[in-house]
Amino acid sequence: MSPIEIEPGRLFVQGQWREAADGARTEVLDPSRGTVLTTVAEAGATDVDAAVRAAREAFDSGTWSGLSGRERGRILHRVAELIRENADELAQLESLDVGKPISLCHAVDITNAANDYEHFAALAHSLDGAVRNTPMNALAYTKREPLGVVAAITPFNFPLILAGSKIGPALAAGNTVVHKPADETPLSALYMAGLLQKAGVPDGVVNVVTGAGPVVGEALLRHRGVDKVAFTGSTAIGRHVAATAGEALKPVTMELGGNAANIVFEDADLEKAVGAIIKAFVFNTGQFCMGGPRLLVARPVHNTLLGILADAVPGVPVGDPRDPGTVVGPMAGDKHLKKVEEYVDLARKEGGRIVCGGERLDLDGGFYYKPTVIADLSNDSRVVQEEIFGPVLTVQPFDTEDEAVALANSTPYGLASGVQTTNLARAHRIADRLQAGIVWVNDWAMLDPAVPFGGVKDSGYGREYGPEALDAYTKVKSVVVSLD
Repeated sequence: MSPIEIEPGRLFVQGQWREAADGARTEVLDPSRGTVLTTVAEAGATDVDAAVRAAREAFDSGTWSGLSGRERGRILHRVAELIRENADELAQLESLDVGKPISLCHAVDITNAANDYEHFAALAHSLDGAVRNTPMNALAYTKREPLGVVAAITPFNFPLILAGSKIGPALAAGNTVVHKPADETPLSALYMAGLLQKAGVPDGVVNVVTGAGPVVGEALLRHRGVDKVAFTGSTAIGRHVAATAGEALKPVTMELGGNAANIVFEDADLEKAVGAIIKAFVFNTGQFCMGGPRLLVARPVHNTLLGILADAVPGVPVGDPRDPGTVVGPMAGDKHLKKVEEYVDLARKEGGRIVCGGERLDLDGGFYYKPTVIADLSNDSRVVQEEIFGPVLTVQPFDTEDEAVALANSTPYGLASGVQTTNLARAHRIADRLQAGIVWVNDWAMLDPAVPFGGVKDSGYGREYGPEALDAYTKVKSVVVSLD
């Protein structure tokens, strides 16, 4: 891979690149080596205010919301084209910044990001209302209108995709946006600001402010000029986001933590199931809210499957994300690596058996951890119940369908679940009983912008993707015209 020049990270406000008001900057690390990649502007409350004011001015002037949905759709289609045209640069940025394997960046992140904008471009001119029949002598109809200024707050694990899943529907509906990317991984957000401008998005419609969550995120939550908050992150921070936005009665959508169960029945095709199991817990180095870190296995095949995993998991290629053959890269940062270590140490103390992995991988000074499989933990173990967010899989046996469902639903989370079975009736039956926003059958992480996803319970509320996403970025107005 040839090196690329990283644009000196500045804030993007009112269509202009600018330094933070106080000139502060912060370092961005390469997680594969633990070294500094570049620095970006460290925004403060003054910068957030400028970004929100720019978004408000753009919204109130109608430079974006005043366009027809078809015209907004044309521009969003152009965004998708530019993502594909600049795929190599974006993939390298995402790989360097997050530590993602370059092959994953191309196959998943770039492809999905382009598809996101393309999907919402197609929906932009279908935001119609409805005529309602009433006994009144009147014409009654509804129309959908944009909310105003949207604060999009995104996490470190899928910077490009999760920005597009918010900015795409927000723009399709006619809103303006202030985007706060994760502290650790801001680079693709800044690159995308330039692409959005090049595609024809007017100045002020999308603004990007980089900086610390407790400063930038908090200022966005409390700013009176923000009309709606779209957040992806941890459940703990999500509670604070909801409470703070609720003080001003701002609508919020949030995709929070997950701890999904992957259920393998005795009739499953084990060869296919093993692929789904491994993908579910090592995808994106386990830093995936919809990952499957809990494996529930029917007792008749439990020991067999555990043996297969003991042989197969150590062979998953772990290494430099720049190597096209790498499947698992480093954790995104040292604090994430230490969190995984703490959970695996806790598993040992609680009597867990480390089937494979269970330690760091010393490579180039990066934040690597070997894919790890743990057996013999009780269901009330913190390692089973809590979100680890790393390449760690716990394995538990079950005897009946009822037990499998009870175990799967036993955590506070409800973002995703999986069922591995060749019995079609069982697949539908179990899917109906699982408390999750999305259920995959005989695979994992099958995602498309047409299919909504989101959580229940402590995994949040609201949906991203699909036409359902637009509901969160519009308000319904009723018009009743007297015919007397």
